[in-house]
Amino acid sequence: MKRLAIGVTLIFVCSFPTYTQAPPPMDPPDAFYSKNAPKDLVEFGMMTWPEVYRAIHSEGKTTALFYTGGTEHRGPQNVDGGHNLMAIETVIDIARKLGNALVMPILPYSSNNASRQQTGTLGLTEEIQALIMERLAEQAIVNGFTNVMFLNDHGGGVRGYGEVAKKLDDKYRAPEFADKKIHVYYIDRVYGPAQNDFNKMLGERGLPNSGHAVIADTSEMMYLEKGRNWVRRDLLPTAVANAGRGATPPVDPSVRVVSNGISGDARQSSEALGKIAYEMKVNYAVEQIKKLLAGQQ
Repeated sequence: MKRLAIGVTLIFVCSFPTYTQAPPPMDPPDAFYSKNAPKDLVEFGMMTWPEVYRAIHSEGKTTALFYTGGTEHRGPQNVDGGHNLMAIETVIDIARKLGNALVMPILPYSSNNASRQQTGTLGLTEEIQALIMERLAEQAIVNGFTNVMFLNDHGGGVRGYGEVAKKLDDKYRAPEFADKKIHVYYIDRVYGPAQNDFNKMLGERGLPNSGHAVIADTSEMMYLEKGRNWVRRDLLPTAVANAGRGATPPVDPSVRVVSNGISGDARQSSEALGKIAYEMKVNYAVEQIKKLLAGQQ
C-alpha cells in the first residue's frame, strides 16, 4: 500500500507540464465572440476561452491572480466560507485597480485541519497545497500569462506560497525561457502585514485585536455582505471566546464546555471597521504588485 501511495505521488509530482516551444496559437475568429458578453470582465471563470485569449493577447492582461481562501469554522456568527467570500471580492478589486490582470478561480481550501467539535473546517496539508499551487501556476503559464501571483486570505501554512513562487521564478529565469519573461511571485502583504497594521489601528482605538473569528474578519464580512447574511448579526453581542485562550471571563479549565470557536472578542465589529480592513488589503496588494512589475528585467 505504501509503495502504491508513493508511486501515485511521484506520478503526480512529475506530471507537471513545462512551458515548451510550440507553434504560436491562432487568433479566434470574430464568430467566436459574443456581442452579449459583459464588459470589463476580469474573472477567468466567467469568461469564454476566446474572451480570455483576447484579454491576454490583445488587452495585455497577462497577470494571473491566484487567491486562496479557505473553509473553516469562524465562530457561531460567521459562515464557514468567509475566507472565500472575502477573497473573491478582494481579488476582483485588485485586478480592476491593476488593469492588467485576470482573477483565477478562488482556491476554497487552505492548510488546515478539521474538527469533530467545531464542524466547519475542510483543510489541506501544506504539501498538497504547494503541489496544487505549482500545478495551477504552470497551467496559467501555458495559457499565456507571463506573471503569476499567489495571494492568500488565511493565516498559517503560508510558507509554501513563497517556496513555490521562488522555485518557479528561478526555473523561468533559465536561458531557454529568457525571452518569455515569465515571473511567479508571492504577494505576502495582502494578508499578514495588512492585518498586523489593522490590529495596530484597533489597539490605538482601544479595541481588542488578534485571535480567531474576531473583529478583523467579522467586520470585513459585515462590510462586504450587502444583505447576503454572511454574519449572523443577532449573535454579535455574544461573539467573544467562551473557553480557552481569550475567554471573557476566564473559564475554569476543569469544567467541560462547548467552545464557540472564537479566540478573542468580536463584539465591537462594524461595517466601518470592515471597510478599513478591506481597503488596506486591496491597497497593500496593488502597491506590492505594481512595484514588482515595475522592477522586472
